[in-house]
Amino acid sequence: MNVLRLLMFFSALLYGNIIVAQEANTFKPVTATTLIILGTIQDAGSPQIGCTKDCCKNLFTHPDKGRMVVSLGLIDADNNKKYIFEATPDFTQQAKLLKIFSAFNTKESPDGIFTTHAHIGHYTGLMYLGKEAMNADSIPVYAMPRMKNFLEQNGPWSQLVKNKNIALQELSNKKEIQLTNSLKVIPFTVPHRDEFSETIGYTIIGPNKKALFIPDIDKWEKWDTNIIDAIAKVDYAFIDGTFYDAAEINNRDISTIPHPFIIESMKLFKDLPATEKKKIYFIHFNHTNPVINKKSKQYRQVIQSGFNIAGINTVFPL
Repeated sequence: MNVLRLLMFFSALLYGNIIVAQEANTFKPVTATTLIILGTIQDAGSPQIGCTKDCCKNLFTHPDKGRMVVSLGLIDADNNKKYIFEATPDFTQQAKLLKIFSAFNTKESPDGIFTTHAHIGHYTGLMYLGKEAMNADSIPVYAMPRMKNFLEQNGPWSQLVKNKNIALQELSNKKEIQLTNSLKVIPFTVPHRDEFSETIGYTIIGPNKKALFIPDIDKWEKWDTNIIDAIAKVDYAFIDGTFYDAAEINNRDISTIPHPFIIESMKLFKDLPATEKKKIYFIHFNHTNPVINKKSKQYRQVIQSGFNIAGINTVFPL
């Protein structure tokens, strides 16, 4: 058994069969209902355009292939189905990753795409389904009413609808969607900057476990649901960790881009038992967020406090 496989073996023991791979081809495709992290970075990516800070300066010439925009993959191997949450600017690589992780058919396109809202990191990857690229055939795209209307009424997205590259499927707040006999999804609205669409999160329900996915939200106290109660109902919680604290944004008015800082969330969750803390995976990191660097003191603080930092290619059994 080589070193990588040995590490994966112990990771599985320690984290309940959650497996972390450095490269997608280092282990076999999944053979059960599984959730996979396909990206962890905020909408504009890392390095971010125009950034001259230390967090980005070396990445323009030496890019980190693991820094893709936030996305989840969902595989139901029993029913030969695969789905993707968010259509990001990195959609082409993420669709390929999802295909690599799938043990069944070789088609590149997912069986469905779930969007959360109309900010650039969460829907613009749909452009790769058009004539200039895949010229896809009626891929189901799940969206809330305002988001659906936005795609139908505004180019170039409306062309995807007209040309039947995508087939829009309207979601309703808290109404369950049965994808297969092993998979259900429940969308729910959350407060955020809703210029063009609603903003939603998802509860993803597998045959054995549940996951919460909230990549964007303004502040926990603005939500009409108690986040601690929501975490208690699931096995994994992938939640907004855009900024570690306000100090990293020193050139913009932080009030115009509200998110729950990681330090705020950790304070809110500090009295949770260790089993509840272990469910929490911060995700959707701004390029300035120091937790992207595993050697940073902020990364260590999160881990030592009992929480997790989401990592690309991590596999979670559902």
